[in-house]
Amino acid sequence: MRPTVHDLAQSAGVSLATVDRVLNNRPGVKASTRSRVEEAIARIGFVRDVAAANLAKGRIYPLTFVVPSGDNSFMVSLRHQIEEAKTRSIAERTEIVMVEVPAFDAEALVAALRALRNDPPAGVAVVAVDTEEVRRELLALKASGVAIVTLVSDLEGFDRDHFAGVDNLAAGRTAGSLMARFLAGKTGRIGVIAGSMLVRDHQDRLIGFRERLAEINPSLVILPAEECHDDPHRVDAAARRLLAEAEGLVGIYNLGAGNRGLIAALSLMPSGPRPVAIAHELTDHTRAALEGGVIDVILNQDAGHEVRAAIRVMKAKSDGTPVIAAQERIRIDIFLKDNLP
Repeated sequence: MRPTVHDLAQSAGVSLATVDRVLNNRPGVKASTRSRVEEAIARIGFVRDVAAANLAKGRIYPLTFVVPSGDNSFMVSLRHQIEEAKTRSIAERTEIVMVEVPAFDAEALVAALRALRNDPPAGVAVVAVDTEEVRRELLALKASGVAIVTLVSDLEGFDRDHFAGVDNLAAGRTAGSLMARFLAGKTGRIGVIAGSMLVRDHQDRLIGFRERLAEINPSLVILPAEECHDDPHRVDAAARRLLAEAEGLVGIYNLGAGNRGLIAALSLMPSGPRPVAIAHELTDHTRAALEGGVIDVILNQDAGHEVRAAIRVMKAKSDGTPVIAAQERIRIDIFLKDNLP
């Protein structure tokens, strides 16, 4: 059996109250007594059950999610999962607040993060825009003891506590590998539609896509990415331009959102050969497009898993307990019309 606080008190020759003060680093304990308790901890192999201690104290973890607003289907799903997490707050001893900011708006994100300084939560999970100002605000929160989790999109080289999202470089390489295999032996041009190069997930997907496609089929020419800010209308317009103007277009990769626009443009094509289309996130719209043969592949990430992982990590970091890396790893799902769940 694992040693208890009663075993620790007996081994150190002190009261339970003294053990509690030492474990919680409270004043009122002589240095010699504190040393005796610490020696007993090492001697008997005592490991504190932080979760049980917090449950006994009724501790509540205030957690804040800062996420994009708007009708991006994936972000709608992400916000829904955060709302679902709120319904579990009593059981999970959390107090979750969701702050919405306009997508890709670094200034609004900075203002939202700065406002949290007045009453810092235990943890902040943020879909980050990668600017120096955003990094500065997150570092200020981290310096005040707030656990920082980047959500969906990471910040390269930033000392956050955890990233809750897929490996986006691997996601881009997967898209490149699939595109090359669908177009085996062919030459031509590949159109790329992105949300914004200010977010790391889109940067990484583009890098991975280019690298892998060049490795497998260097004869396929990747056109410059068109940034559409995940707006379906802008994606529709960009896709129509590609279909009308890009000579030898054999594929389109939408590495962001706004897939309704891509689907609308592809659906207007006359019958006959059309470009291979690869996109991200399984939604009602992309599911129907897969089933109808308008889109060929969807790469997906589980928004619910990402939210739950962020909550577990923020609580663990707040307690100073280890994070189970395997449990928090978010996988990349690959869906064709043949394996839709």
